[in-house]
Amino acid sequence: MGWNLLFWLAICFPSNIALLASTFYQVLILSDLESDYINPFDAASRINYFVLPEFVGQGALCALCLFTGHWFMFLLTVPVTCYHLRLLTLTAVYYLGIEDDEDIGNLW
Repeated sequence: MGWNLLFWLAICFPSNIALLASTFYQVLILSDLESDYINPFDAASRINYFVLPEFVGQGALCALCLFTGHWFMFLLTVPVTCYHLRLLTLTAVYYLGIEDDEDIGNLW
């Protein structure tokens, strides 16, 4: 039982908080874009900076839950990981960002 608590407190909980903070930051950038505080190029570059680390973090958390036998947490993270893999395979190899500075105005 001690290893499960250590796994949750040392790895899963901080990883989930980091992914949630990344998502909150991206929504904050989009609200700044809506209010015309920043231009579309800056918004796209700031959001794209967090895309690859978010994908890697989500995949690592999903794989870690699978290998340690936390099946419920694994089943909760599989859909998001599959969605991230789909986004990664649909974008070009040289372009790792999701948001385009010409297309970002169409989000709202």
